[in-house]
Amino acid sequence: VQLQASGGGLVQAGESLRLSCAVSGITLDFYAISWFRQAPGKEREGVSCINNNDGVTQYEDSVKGRFTISRDDAKNIVYLQMNNLKPEDTAVYYCATDQMLLRTGCTVSPSLVDLWGQGTQVTVSS
Repeated sequence: VQLQASGGGLVQAGESLRLSCAVSGITLDFYAISWFRQAPGKEREGVSCINNNDGVTQYEDSVKGRFTISRDDAKNIVYLQMNNLKPEDTAVYYCATDQMLLRTGCTVSPSLVDLWGQGTQVTVSS
């Protein structure tokens, strides 16, 4: 099982980016995928998650209304659309999964996932 995040970059405040998490080795329909981020000098924090089995999504409070998580089952990709980006969104973004088959809900707790993709850097300038 592999997760590969991509789509990061350098943007100005107010602009948008779409991150992709390409998943291989498992069928996306049956698993939850989460996005996390880690800014320099800070702990890794949950951003959003989606459960492809029951359609549940979650968002961290600071990104609600600006970020949207979605999936493309045919491509086995989970997206994180990030609009109205702010300098405080600057971080390395990771996708991850707890590999729990047919679970209910999803988690944004870094301690509850055990398979991580490599990160993608998002830098937002003011």
